[in-house]
Amino acid sequence: MKYNFLRIACASPELKVADCVFNSQQIVNSVKEADSKKAEILVFPELCISSYSCSDLFLQNTILESSIKSLLKICAETAKTKILFVVGLPVRFGAELYNVAAFCQSGKILAFIPKSFIPNYSEFYEARWFSSAFKGIKNYIIETEKESISIPFGTDILISSKDGCVKVAAEICEDLWVPLSPSTRHALNGANVILNLSASNEIVGKAEYRKNLVASHSAKTLSVYAYANACQDESTTDLIFSGHSIICSNGTLCAQSELFENRNKIIYADVDIEKINFDRVKTTTFSATDGSYVEITAPSDIGCKSNDDIDLSVLNPYPFVPQDDLKRKERCRAIIDMQANGLAKRLRHTNTKEVVLGISGGLDSTLALMVCNRAFEICGLDKKGINAITMPCFGTSVRTRKNATNLAEALGITFKEIVIKDSVNQHFADIGHDPEVHNIAYENCQARERTQVLMDYSNDGHGFVIGTGDLSELALGWCTYNGDHMSMYGVNTSIPKTLVKYLVQYFADETDNKIIHDTLMDIIDTPVSPELLPLDKDGQIAQKTEDNVGPYILHDFFLYNAVRFGFSPRKIFFLACKAFEKMYDAAFIKKWLVTFYKRFFSQQFKRSCMPDGAKVGTINLSPRGDWRMPSDASSALWTGDLDL
Repeated sequence: MKYNFLRIACASPELKVADCVFNSQQIVNSVKEADSKKAEILVFPELCISSYSCSDLFLQNTILESSIKSLLKICAETAKTKILFVVGLPVRFGAELYNVAAFCQSGKILAFIPKSFIPNYSEFYEARWFSSAFKGIKNYIIETEKESISIPFGTDILISSKDGCVKVAAEICEDLWVPLSPSTRHALNGANVILNLSASNEIVGKAEYRKNLVASHSAKTLSVYAYANACQDESTTDLIFSGHSIICSNGTLCAQSELFENRNKIIYADVDIEKINFDRVKTTTFSATDGSYVEITAPSDIGCKSNDDIDLSVLNPYPFVPQDDLKRKERCRAIIDMQANGLAKRLRHTNTKEVVLGISGGLDSTLALMVCNRAFEICGLDKKGINAITMPCFGTSVRTRKNATNLAEALGITFKEIVIKDSVNQHFADIGHDPEVHNIAYENCQARERTQVLMDYSNDGHGFVIGTGDLSELALGWCTYNGDHMSMYGVNTSIPKTLVKYLVQYFADETDNKIIHDTLMDIIDTPVSPELLPLDKDGQIAQKTEDNVGPYILHDFFLYNAVRFGFSPRKIFFLACKAFEKMYDAAFIKKWLVTFYKRFFSQQFKRSCMPDGAKVGTINLSPRGDWRMPSDASSALWTGDLDL
């Protein structure tokens, strides 16, 4: 099974100004090299056959004829390759000259795409030689000794894979920099891969701007955008070129070359077209086709890359957590600001001066408490209005009890301890449950008793109840229905478990209070547990959540790829085996992936009536937002897909 990965490359080969014969041989070498590296699409710089900086030589018949002959030679010498590539050359059509991108594959010229926007300002004088693209599509004829070759000529052309999953369009340099790029129309008409042949000169600060432009445009057009730039072999009469090439996918930088180091160097990126197509389906504004486009099916199929050839070395096993320290810190700050301001709005709207939440000394309730603290600072409220209640019972450890107490006292909030053992034992007696039977009723009685305490304490004039459950627990249904599942506002509902500890870490790093810092760090190091089963003989936590439901790093990986991109279970299994190959074997991953799907489907009823809580990330399971799913949907198709 193929998973719609595509290897795209950008080349900026050595060249000589106005020497089409030399340049074409360098292009042939690059095509063969990229094809040997199993790239499926390759883009070259603008006017690379002639070179971009020919100036008035573009008006010479010699260079125009040589450019066409060189293109035919390139096709002939690459006929045995399967790679789709696009090269630049000047083409005279009628009485006008055009700056053209030529799509080629398997020895054939598939299409000519003329440049739409011709810069004629500052250092650019292209309007001296070239005309802007005309509307519509015409046929350009090349006469050879053996045949007459008809080539579609126009901007509204897509090169498509046989199954239609990959649709490739091209634009040229300035076309990207204008307010309404041709590629915007290309994208609206189905293009999901956009190639840019460029000769963008280098000045101080331009490289960063160029990178951001390509990244943002790929995000705007929901596309893979490959930008190949002319190298330093162009004429330096007045300009310098650096060979700065860039490949981005939906806003993410996949690869880029270093300035002045791309001469004869090819950059590659393996991109996931299925991600792009999923976002296209989900984002229904990408259906505004105007019917003017011509699709040409590629002679040799594209988008059929073997999974064994995919470079997934950069695959992030923690998709919710940036791996770069600085980016992670920035992400944590932004998320906490969103959580706190969401709660602050609810406080102002309800004119509430107090809140109630249960704190256990675990990560989730700690994060909720710290967010409440920040929200009260935003609203200028007395922090004594934060009512933190710890409710120890059969499985509460000394460690978590102490951490809850120390943190509350250090924050200067209102802290209350309510021991619920007697209440729970009375409830056991009322329903005839043997307290020695540690089943689901034994556990959930405690969770519901805690929720009852919080709700009733809230109703006694202490504001509303803050939920502490996180996104990962909601995905797995690892919460007690009408117990910790319920609150009046959930601040953690879109925070995955793998991110929670980094948010708590952020608070620890930001505080000057040693007690708060040390307590938060100890909470981070505490095993994840609901503490509903009795402690072991040494008084330590015996019930560890991940022993029951599996590692949260796996479940968050499954959740992200299933909901964010709609990947099949089989593809998620493939990706997980790659991402976690040094941590878990395939059987272990498959076991917990099956568990994920079974729980994700069977526990939807809890999400269907979950409380309010602001979305702060790309994934949220609220029935009022991103995820609408029937509670009685069957998981059979999904688990069946894993019968490998």
